[in-house]
Amino acid sequence: MVGGRGEIMTDLYVCADGITEAIASGQPVVALETTVVTHGLPHPDGLAAGMAVEDEIRQSGAIPATIGILRGAIRVGLTRAELNELATIPDVVKVNLSNLAATIAAGRPGATTVAATMVAAHATGIRVFATGGIGGVHRDASGDVSADLTALSRVPIAVVCAGAKAILDLPRTVEMLETLGVPVLGLATDEFPAFYRRSSGIPLDSRMETIEELASAVRTHFALGLETGVLIANPIPASDELPAETYEQALETALSDAARQEVRGRRVTPFLLERLRALSEGESVRANLALLTNNARVAAQLARALAQSV
Repeated sequence: MVGGRGEIMTDLYVCADGITEAIASGQPVVALETTVVTHGLPHPDGLAAGMAVEDEIRQSGAIPATIGILRGAIRVGLTRAELNELATIPDVVKVNLSNLAATIAAGRPGATTVAATMVAAHATGIRVFATGGIGGVHRDASGDVSADLTALSRVPIAVVCAGAKAILDLPRTVEMLETLGVPVLGLATDEFPAFYRRSSGIPLDSRMETIEELASAVRTHFALGLETGVLIANPIPASDELPAETYEQALETALSDAARQEVRGRRVTPFLLERLRALSEGESVRANLALLTNNARVAAQLARALAQSV
């Protein structure tokens, strides 16, 4: 099977009805991850968020393609039934670049992280991906760096996000992106967003005021053949960001709890997000949903602008 823009596909990829045709005909398609459904938010909030983000993309004039792993294949464009199946299966694997092949080969269900979603989206010809926040460099001295940064350094796709997850070392994450040659384009912002907060105090080199200006920069990046992703930094709406005191206190406590309980590896992010939910009395979940839908809207607009230029 051949995907859009000449990508060769195998039986490891299964595209939903209409997705392959939409990509091949140049229609605007936006990829979506599934870890937010299975690991990022408690059930059924994760499932509701996944469906709300898809609806936002449709309402903004693009086609959502949620990506996950079921029955030994990467499925691009999960149906509502498949998304519900993935959300309710116990012990779904959180899939990144290191365990992607093993998960598929074992026939295990998997939820794709930013890194795995980028790989699958690019392989099937999708150029725009919407997420909440990327992974990055962790705050401790463990040397833990998310595979999301590896993917951004070698997969040419535009990723719309609200910065990196607030639990990370944001200054070091931004430095790593620069080292890897990944451009970070701020949409109506001069600073790297801090996920639940609009500002981190970390300046960005490039600010874009409009979707058209953003699309032009993304299009030029792809045309230059630089072979890296492009990160679009899209802050959470001002009305939805967490109050600074709530955010800082909850984050400090969550990080302290993780250190005391010696939480490591892939368990860190789900643990901290759950602690933030409890400590903020659910306010972090509300903010998370707001930034997800905001990113989906921008990603759909960007996909439409890029499609119009083909």
